[in-house]
Parts: sequence; structure tokens; C-alpha cells
Amino acid sequence: MMAPSAPSTTTRARLENAWRNRALSLKAASFALIGVVNTAVDFGVFLLARSALEASSAALAAFAALAGGCHCGTPQAVLLIAANVMSWTVAVSGSYVMNSSITFAAESGRKLRWRAYLTFIVSGIAGLIANTAVLVFAAQGIGLTVWLAKALAILASFVVNFWVSHFVVFPVRVTPTRD
Repeated sequence: MMAPSAPSTTTRARLENAWRNRALSLKAASFALIGVVNTAVDFGVFLLARSALEASSAALAAFAALAGGCHCGTPQAVLLIAANVMSWTVAVSGSYVMNSSITFAAESGRKLRWRAYLTFIVSGIAGLIANTAVLVFAAQGIGLTVWLAKALAILASFVVNFWVSHFVVFPVRVTPTRD
């Protein structure tokens, strides 16, 4: 006859098992909560980078030359793209660390790996493209304020990033069954 397990151990084991085997919607909620933190980081770094770039005559001259040379829009559009790429780079790194440790902990084993990080970065480029396209279109194409355009851009990239993370970067591990 086995001795009964301590209630706290049993409860803890059940909670850990429930967390590991949670539904897709719970993962999406966790991803979204981490996204809130990264949104603040992304937004803050974006505003700082945009402000710093606007204050730099050298940066403005480079953006004007780039915009004219590649026919890729106005200098202001190039400035928005540059600030957005800077903020995305900072935010995506934090996102990888937190999602590896929390949302996709079962799939990653809570280990940070260079290969998974690089896959996360590469797959995140789809989110960056969606984010940047919505940002520039909303701000320049339909004339929304930069603040609102950036908020819409973050929403678009959330959708893209969650699905890519779930199905590409952190796929469910299939563990072999023992006979």
C-alpha cells in the first residue's frame, strides 16, 4: 500500500501538469500577457528612436537620400521604418526569452537556444513586415496619428507572431510512448 502524497505536492503536481498541458487559448493568453510587456518595450523604444532620429540632421539627410535613391517613400516613411526596426529588435529578444520560459516552456524545456532564438528572429520577420506595413500605411496612407498607427501595427504583428511561434518556433514535442 502506498502512503498518501502530501496535499501540497499533489496540488503542485496537478497545477504543473495542467500548465504543461494547457489549451491553445491559455497559451494565446500567456503570449498576449507577455506581449503587453513587449508592447510597452516596443512602443517606448520606438518613440525614443523616432525622437532621436528626428533630432539628428545626419539621420534625416540619410533618410532623404535613401528615400530618393530607392524610391521607397518619403524620408518620414524611411524614418518610421528605421525606428520600427530598432524597437522590434529590442522587443523580439525579450519576447523570445519570456516565451521560452513561460508560454512555450514545455516545448522549449525552459532552455534558451541560439538556433531557436534565430528561428524566432527569422519567423518574427513576418510579424515585423506586417507591423511595418500597417504602421506606414496607417500613418502615411490613411493619415492616422503615429500613436494609433503603431497600436494597429502591434495588433497585426501579434496575430502573425503567435501563429508562427506556435506552429514553427515552438511546435509541440511528441514524446515516444513506452510499451
